[in-house]
Amino acid sequence: MKLISKAEAARLVKDGAVVGMSGFVGNDHPETLSSALEELFLAEGHPQNLSIMFSAGIGDGKIRGSNHFGNTGMLRRIIGGHYGLAPRLGKLITDGEVEAYNLPQGIVTHLFRAAAGKKPGVLSTVGLGTFIDPRLEGGKLNARTCEDMVTIMEVDGAEYLYYRAVPLDVALIRASTADENGNLTMEREAVFCEAISIAGAAKANRGIVIAEVERIAAKGSLDPKLVKVPGLLVDYVVVGDKEKFNQTFAEYYNPAYCGDVKVPLSAIEPMPLDERKIIARRAAMELAPGSRVNLGIGMPEGVASVAAEEGFGHLMTMTVEAGGFGGVPAGGLSFGATINAEAMVDQSYMFDFYDGGNLDLTCLGIAQVDSEGNLNVSKFGPRVVGCGGFINISQNAQKVVFCGTLTAGGLEEKVEGGKLIICKEGKSKKFVSQVEQVTFSGRYARSIGQPVLYITERAVFRLAESGLVLTEIAPGVDLGRDVLAQVDAQISVSPQLKLMDARIFGEGRMNFRPS
Repeated sequence: MKLISKAEAARLVKDGAVVGMSGFVGNDHPETLSSALEELFLAEGHPQNLSIMFSAGIGDGKIRGSNHFGNTGMLRRIIGGHYGLAPRLGKLITDGEVEAYNLPQGIVTHLFRAAAGKKPGVLSTVGLGTFIDPRLEGGKLNARTCEDMVTIMEVDGAEYLYYRAVPLDVALIRASTADENGNLTMEREAVFCEAISIAGAAKANRGIVIAEVERIAAKGSLDPKLVKVPGLLVDYVVVGDKEKFNQTFAEYYNPAYCGDVKVPLSAIEPMPLDERKIIARRAAMELAPGSRVNLGIGMPEGVASVAAEEGFGHLMTMTVEAGGFGGVPAGGLSFGATINAEAMVDQSYMFDFYDGGNLDLTCLGIAQVDSEGNLNVSKFGPRVVGCGGFINISQNAQKVVFCGTLTAGGLEEKVEGGKLIICKEGKSKKFVSQVEQVTFSGRYARSIGQPVLYITERAVFRLAESGLVLTEIAPGVDLGRDVLAQVDAQISVSPQLKLMDARIFGEGRMNFRPS
């Protein structure tokens, strides 16, 4: 291992290199290295024509993370799991300045692992029937992107998607401490991502591994059981700039994210009684004792808050695709971290857990739903968001609960006297005749007998063989005006249509316990 400066590290990345990098939002991302590469490119025009590959979305929605690569000429190709926090990359894609692919987050983590073992690729059912399927879009994000990374393959009479592995020239990873032999520990990190797989993929291709760390330790001083990346896989180490070495993009350091302390869950502020809490409360009613659960970013994050407030969070195990088991998932720009986690694993192993069908329930967000029960959360007009872990998780969970308001854009609501009052209707309908892109396939869900619910603040739908069925409405809501008139998707109304549980619309605790 050689200790070098960030400027020296940036010059090691040559024109045309294929670069793999770690990060989950801002967790475990080598921000000093990313920014140094951008500074070098802006000053000298090099490195140029890079290909970058990452699994989770890396960014703050502005300039940090993978946004540092969003300069014309700097990139030739992008292979990513999520783009919602990287608008600068999104602009390159929509302007046709780069080739670009969106692949499921879990698949990308497994592609790194495959490349580390010099395997040709990954075979999986994940993505069948979605825009990843080559019979639809093949994960390609613009007209410039022509090469197929995903193909159909039949094995023992069953249909799979085959994803080609990508050899790396450079691995950019982050850790907390490096010793003089290059061994890396992650005691301060909120997540581990898939650093060892990215490093292994570069070494298998005779590439280089550059690690950004907070500190250097003497050789032999690190507990070998805490070493996450052995020094034999690390070529260069850079001590990161202190102002860039945040634990997440929202917080400099939270000891509850890395097990240094356990915080009382009573310290988590209850949500105000608004549409977000209504949806979270109704979704929480789908939980069962002993459930293994995943919660998506955004609206579904409130489910964990409700479970904590009601005092039954301990009866189930929350998980986050970044690798956390137990505890309470963090939100916002700290998403991926876990408060009071019981265990933390590399992201690729968490997706083994998900793809293996071990989730009892997942709660994920709603952007668009159509008559077939398909969901789109990945593309809206020219704006590329990406699927993230949505496809892995939604296709393989035993039960799926989608959460979101019925309309969007200026929606104003309040709860009064145990009833939902719609003060101002949203300008955009989320339930449409046909989604712009299929991120979740209703047809595939029906083919495997997967139970699916769509929970909004005023109505609950379930996926049936015939399509979407309205099963519940909120007290105070007019069926015709507030529900049917605000839905362009074809739906049927259940003969047993009922009111949502009155406790959902009351102040204070619901005093609800799952059974």
